[in-house]
Amino acid sequence: MKDFSKLSIDEVLGELSSREDGLSSSQASERLQRYGYNQIEEKRAGPLRKFLGYFWGPIPWMIEAAAILSAIVRDWADFALISALLLLNALVGFWQEHKADNAIELLKQKLALKTLVLRDGGWQELEARELVPGDIVRIRMGDIVPADVKLIEDKYLMVDESALTGESLPVEKHGGDLAYAGAIVRLGEVNGLVYATGNDSYFGKTARLVAETRTRSHFQKAVMRISDYLIVVAAALVAVIFLVSLLRHESLLETLRFTLVLTVASIPVALPAVLSVTMAVGAVALARKEAIVSRLAAIEELAGMDVLCTDKTGTITENDLTLGDVSPLDGFSRDEVLRLAALASRVENPDPIDRAIGAALEAQSDGGAGLEVVDFQPFDPVSKRAEATVRDADGGSFRVTKGAPQVILELVSDSTAIADDIDGRVSGFAARGYRALGVAREDDSGRWRYAGLLSLYDPPRDDSAQTIADSRSLGVDIKMVTGDNVAIAREIARQVNMEPDIQPAEAFLERPDAEARAIVEDADGFAQVFPEHKHRIVDLLQGGGHIVGMTGDGVNDAPALKKADAGIAVAGAADAAKSAADIVFTRPGLAVIVDAIKESRRIFRRMNSYAIYRVAETMRVLLFISLSILVFSHYPVTAIMIVLIALLNDAPIMMIAYDNTRLSPRPVRWDMRTVLAVASLLGVLGVMSSFTLLLIGKEVLDLDTATLQSFIFLKLMVSGHMTIYLARSGRKPFWERPFPAARLFWTTEATQVAATLFAVYGIFMEPIGWKLAGIVWLYSLVVSMGLIDIIKVQFFKLLPEREGIEEKG
Repeated sequence: MKDFSKLSIDEVLGELSSREDGLSSSQASERLQRYGYNQIEEKRAGPLRKFLGYFWGPIPWMIEAAAILSAIVRDWADFALISALLLLNALVGFWQEHKADNAIELLKQKLALKTLVLRDGGWQELEARELVPGDIVRIRMGDIVPADVKLIEDKYLMVDESALTGESLPVEKHGGDLAYAGAIVRLGEVNGLVYATGNDSYFGKTARLVAETRTRSHFQKAVMRISDYLIVVAAALVAVIFLVSLLRHESLLETLRFTLVLTVASIPVALPAVLSVTMAVGAVALARKEAIVSRLAAIEELAGMDVLCTDKTGTITENDLTLGDVSPLDGFSRDEVLRLAALASRVENPDPIDRAIGAALEAQSDGGAGLEVVDFQPFDPVSKRAEATVRDADGGSFRVTKGAPQVILELVSDSTAIADDIDGRVSGFAARGYRALGVAREDDSGRWRYAGLLSLYDPPRDDSAQTIADSRSLGVDIKMVTGDNVAIAREIARQVNMEPDIQPAEAFLERPDAEARAIVEDADGFAQVFPEHKHRIVDLLQGGGHIVGMTGDGVNDAPALKKADAGIAVAGAADAAKSAADIVFTRPGLAVIVDAIKESRRIFRRMNSYAIYRVAETMRVLLFISLSILVFSHYPVTAIMIVLIALLNDAPIMMIAYDNTRLSPRPVRWDMRTVLAVASLLGVLGVMSSFTLLLIGKEVLDLDTATLQSFIFLKLMVSGHMTIYLARSGRKPFWERPFPAARLFWTTEATQVAATLFAVYGIFMEPIGWKLAGIVWLYSLVVSMGLIDIIKVQFFKLLPEREGIEEKG
């Protein structure tokens, strides 16, 4: 590829066969076929390779080894069932991963970058992936440069290329310079000619992709630690069984096959699928409520978030200026002041002040008929006012102006006499959170006269007060962060029922960390804040042990959004802010955050239920079988029965992702000690109940070994699935609301019925008949759903009010 940095703009246009009015649609279509989409091609494994991947790894190896050993000893029934376990695990994992990937892909499409492109002689907004070499694009402050471009206008641009070059400071660009895909525009606006896209871009060639970091959240790390713990325990107990069997001179192949199957059944095979499906289900639910998740782990961070720093403008307020009071001076009426202000405005312009004045004027019966604006000078940030020359019905003309009250005051001849009055009115507006705008007109002698003052304000959203109240009821402290002055911030805080302790940024900026942290934690918000101050606020709060959420919309908010535990880009945010955020709101306002917090806490509880159940079930099955072998010198269940237990457990476990859960009233944190304590209790009680039934079957019912194994198989299956109900209900009895979701309930009951039919009719085992099956069901209902549930509830009363999830209050 040519070095486009050394070519002139005309040479580049010629090289790419492009024109200054852009490409036609047909040209763009032809080039799209030639160059492909403007995206980095990810090396993704095909569906077949993904599926085969489920047969490779430590867990599949153990199942495969057990199947091979079954074939060696010519136990073809066991071989078939163990192979079925292997295949089912692969199918379930593949299907759930496929569903999760599809859900996330759909969410990512909603976040696709858009760009302005000059096509067919007009500007169009297209997805950045549709750009081709030769396109002319417009890049503006806050945009992510969509492709490698050569700037074709002699304008100034400041871009951040740190993600590409590692250079921390923004770089100046001028006409003829190159800007690379992935760079963030910090300042300026300019047109650029696309010369490289996708893998041909600097971004693609250097492979320095700003890739999504697959970080594990606090909760995921905790669950993985539980998984590792279970694997270690399973390996230790299996090793003991293997050694004891060798000392008893039992069949080496049979012992090896049994221990392999027992290990596979004990370790949490479904853990990765449960995690991904639970996260994906939550992300899809949030997308329906117009909150798009770009980093799944952020859902869990939201569950623990106890402080949310939110913008005022556009988030708490409407971001739509509204006319408040009109304060006329002597000689002018309210309507006249408003009409003069409208004459000094272009109401058709997108300027928010002009729009607010125009909207108020429409409500007036007299819109100023007979008056015509013959010359208009828009607002100038240097002079800080706008001016119009107006012709009246008699052919005479006069000038009107509106602008900063002090600037207008300097125009009038009696400024000294009315200065105190103007200052008082401006202060009165400011105390109520209003911005003041001065209005003046020329009299017949050509001297300026102060007509009056207008007040403008950005009203709170209708749902802001309720949203803030709801968030606080969930234990989340809302802190307003705004660039406006303290008076305006305090007035808005009052209107949305927040405490009025709003501090200026200077209150904490120059102080030591400990002192600054105390100020930030105690304040209800901050005014006169620059974007770089937000990073400091987040850092101070995190240093105090808080999990912090931060909303933002501008390019300069990106560092704070990245720094926050949960970065949230509000509706209308710049591309750079969306890219840095974990969650992007597509609906204006803050109301979505309440739904996000609630959903995240429900997900947390589902994962908590799974963790307690998985640990308890592993201890129950593994300890019972191990102790039975050591005490009674025989296997209480066969290897094929363990395979059936593992197969029938998979379906209800996957349904935990859809379960109904109680909503935690406070932010939640992972509490490993409580989870392990409750799970250990359920596991030990399960072992005791299984041993009791084993003795009943052996000593009272006098069952033979084969029948006793079927008897115990049904007990492990029925009681095991009842443990799901005990784990999900936490410190409450299993029969209290919320009841299990229909998917979880019917899947659990269906697998229990299937296990009962296997035992009753002797499928893969000795038949036990309906009488013995009835004894197992009655025993399990009385012991598991009755006695063990009562003990669990009483045990929880001895623990802190945490349920395996620490509630930070």
